[in-house]
Amino acid sequence: MITVNGEKLDFTGTVAELLDVLEYNGKRVAVELNENIVPKADYGSTEVSDGDKLEIVRFVGGG
Repeated sequence: MITVNGEKLDFTGTVAELLDVLEYNGKRVAVELNENIVPKADYGSTEVSDGDKLEIVRFVGGG
């Protein structure tokens, strides 16, 4: 069980897979894993483990 933006989620896999499951794939996002920013280049190789806490922020343009 992990926590994403304050909500519990049963998930095992990489940050990239999580973003795909949550339908953030292809969008401008920043990911914090256990209070550390995950570089975009590392999304595919960074494993999410039981007990991890993630914050995902999506950038929205406008004016």
